[in-house]
Amino acid sequence: MALSNPRHPDSLSRGTTAAEDPTPVTLGEQVRGQLRRMCGAAGFAGDGSGLPLSDLLDLLGPAADRPLGAGPPSPSFVCDDHSPVEFSLAFTAGSPVALRLLVEPGCAADTLEENARLGRQAVEALAARRDFSTEPLRRVEDLFFPPVMRGSFALWCAMDLRHDLTTGVKVYVDPQAHGREQSLQVTEETLGRFGFGRAWRALRERVLQRGPGRDEIRFLALDLGRWHTPRVKVYVAHHDSTATLMRTVSRLVPGVPAEQAVAFCRAVGGGTGRFAHRPLVSCLAYTGRDTTLPSGCTVHVPVREHVPDDGIALDRAHGVLRHHGMDSGVIDAAWAAMTSRQPRDGVGLIAYVSLVQSTWQPPRVNVYFSPEAYAVRPPRAADRTEEG
Repeated sequence: MALSNPRHPDSLSRGTTAAEDPTPVTLGEQVRGQLRRMCGAAGFAGDGSGLPLSDLLDLLGPAADRPLGAGPPSPSFVCDDHSPVEFSLAFTAGSPVALRLLVEPGCAADTLEENARLGRQAVEALAARRDFSTEPLRRVEDLFFPPVMRGSFALWCAMDLRHDLTTGVKVYVDPQAHGREQSLQVTEETLGRFGFGRAWRALRERVLQRGPGRDEIRFLALDLGRWHTPRVKVYVAHHDSTATLMRTVSRLVPGVPAEQAVAFCRAVGGGTGRFAHRPLVSCLAYTGRDTTLPSGCTVHVPVREHVPDDGIALDRAHGVLRHHGMDSGVIDAAWAAMTSRQPRDGVGLIAYVSLVQSTWQPPRVNVYFSPEAYAVRPPRAADRTEEG
């Protein structure tokens, strides 16, 4: 998730773009190759267990056949260079790594309305193929797909692949589809339709306390398919914030050590723990276990904005994984799966590092990777990152 202006493709002017490569590689070839290698890095190679994620890439439709040299099919909000695909790895101490893939199915559309139509069709097709219900999305379609859409995106679809061979599908939608000023009402109504109406007051007073200009609801996510405990997730961008803000957010989840999130932000962001250029993003997960308070909280740290290059981003990811007793060696294999460039030759392939805390599961660390299909951001001066 770029959390930048999706209609301003400034990142395409930086670094080395795919247009400089004379080989006519398509978007589909690029990301399918990365997926195949990422499956190997995560331990899924050779047994066909990565096929569900390949199904997800089918949702790209005609955009998959577009040569990289032609540029992105649309200004996508998924990645900084407008790649409509994002990879991530989920680490839990003592458990195998899980692999996640996110795509924007309607990325070839010219308008948000068409993007939404194509995205919904793609999700229904995936549901028919993989035999799961899209009822949660249909329950709120009037809230997120109005006749005239506003906001930054229409619909994303993601799938988690775990070593127990279960897959979980989720969709992301924009609460600002009716306009930024309506995002609070849309979020409150969504929570109410899923039985979490009593949770809105605490969310508004404790997570959105600085006002919509600084604490901005940016995404909602709905679990579809075979989840043990389906969730409704609310993502909030905390503009011009500090690591200590996550203490307040984390305290909303019963039993979660709030200081752990503060320390994580400082470890990944470095410096004094201030995040002024690109916001921290918190995510509160609501499940049937508690209809008043969230059962989980995630903090997403935009590591790419607080390091001079990906070499430092890798070091920080290694550090937090080791701190939590997780296998940090997988990160190196994942890097090699995503790119042949050296980490210090650019910044942004590792976009976010996040900490997931829950009342009923052990902590998890997620590391997010951009395909860099269209651009590589050059390294930046070290003094630019000291604020982090």
